[in-house]
Amino acid sequence: MGKNVICNGLMFKMLVGILTVIVCGVVEVGSLSKLKTKKMSSLRKQATKSIQSEDGDIIDCVSIYDQPAFDHPALRNHTIQMAPTYDPTMDKHSKKATAEEEGMGEKSSMGVKQPWRKSGSCPKETIPIRRIRKHVQLKANSVYSYGKKRPTPLLEIAQLSNSRSSHFLLKNHSKAILLAVGDNFNGAKGDIKVCNPNVEFDDEYSTSQVALLTGPYYNYEAIESGWAVNPGVYGDRQTRLFVYWTVDASHKTGCFDLTCPGFVQTSNEIALGSAIYPISTSTDLPFEITMFLFRDFETNNWWVQYGESINIGYWPSELFKALKYTAETVQWGGEVYSTKLGGPPHTGTGMGNGKFPDYISGDSGWVKRIRVRDNSMILKFPNFVEHYSDEYDCYDVDFIREYLDDPELYYGGPGKNWRCP
Repeated sequence: MGKNVICNGLMFKMLVGILTVIVCGVVEVGSLSKLKTKKMSSLRKQATKSIQSEDGDIIDCVSIYDQPAFDHPALRNHTIQMAPTYDPTMDKHSKKATAEEEGMGEKSSMGVKQPWRKSGSCPKETIPIRRIRKHVQLKANSVYSYGKKRPTPLLEIAQLSNSRSSHFLLKNHSKAILLAVGDNFNGAKGDIKVCNPNVEFDDEYSTSQVALLTGPYYNYEAIESGWAVNPGVYGDRQTRLFVYWTVDASHKTGCFDLTCPGFVQTSNEIALGSAIYPISTSTDLPFEITMFLFRDFETNNWWVQYGESINIGYWPSELFKALKYTAETVQWGGEVYSTKLGGPPHTGTGMGNGKFPDYISGDSGWVKRIRVRDNSMILKFPNFVEHYSDEYDCYDVDFIREYLDDPELYYGGPGKNWRCP
C-alpha cells in the first residue's frame, strides 16, 4: 500500500508539472499572439480610401496626421513640416550640371512609375501606405524584427577579424560601393539604374541605394533610399522603392519604409514599398530613379526627394544624435544580405542586374550623376572617393572617371559563380 501511495503521489506531481507546462505554453503563445496583433494594429491605420493595385498590392490613403511616424515617443508632439524651407535642387550652381542634365534626370525618373497609380490616387492631406500582408509579417523572426535589417551582434563583430569573413565590414552583408569621406555631408544624390536581380531565398535581399552614415561601423546612424528586392519585408520578388533608417546599426532601431514609427511622409503621390516599373533589360533602354537625400538647415530634418521634384517626406531631427547635424560618409551602390555569404556554398542572390560591372556596354548596375552637398550648399562631385567591394569575385565594382566629364559607378554580380563557389 505504501508503494501505491508513493506511485500515486509521483504520478500526481508529474501530471501537475505537465499541466503547468501546457498552461504556461498556452499563456506564452497567447501573449505572443497578442503582441503580434498589437504590432500589426499599430501599423494599420484608418484609411479614408483604399486602392487595389493591379500587382496585388492594396494602398490605403491615410490622413497625414494619423500616419505611423507619430507613434514614436519622440514625435508625439511633432509638427509636420509640409515642405523643405528652401529649394534643394541646386545643380544649377554646379559647374558639371546643365539644364539639359536636369531635364534628363527628371525624364528618366518620371518614366519610372508605380502600378497602383493606374488604379487611382490619394486625396490631398492623405498619404498612400502600402498595406502589409498579414502572413508576411507573421513570418518575421520576432514580433518587433519585421521591417528591420538584421544586425551583426557586437560579440560577432569582435570575432570577425579571426574568421574567414574578416574582409566583411558587417557579417552577412556584402557591399559593392563608392565611398565618399573627408567632409561634412549635408546631402547626397544619384541616378540609380532600376533592376530586378535574382534573390535566391526568402530571408535574403538585394538593394541599390544612396546612403549617408555617421559613427563607427558597429553602432552607426544611417539613412538610405533606393530600390530593393526583399521577400522578407514585401512578400514577393518585385523591385520596390524604399527608404531605411537606424540610429544604432539596426540593433534595436530603424526599419524599411513605414513599417515602424519614424519617417514622416508628406507626399500623396508616392507609396513607399510599392513596386516600380519599367525594369531595365539588356535589350532595351535603361530606366533609372533619381534619389536625393538632403538636410534642411533650418529644421535639421533629413528629406528624401524623388525624381528631381517630389519630396516624399523626411526623417525628423528628433530621431538622431550625430546625424542631426551632419554625415561623415556617403555610399552609392549595392548591398546583398544573406547568411550564405563568404561560402562555399555562396548564395546565388544577385546584386545590380546580377551581372559583373560593364562600363562599355552599360549592362550592369550603375549610379550616375553622383553628387554631394557640403556646407557650401552646392551640389558637386565629392572631393575624396574610393570604391570598395566585400567580395570582388562575387560582386564587383568599377569606378570610371578617366575620359568622362562626370564620373560613373558600375557594380554588381551574380553571387555564386565559378569564381565564387
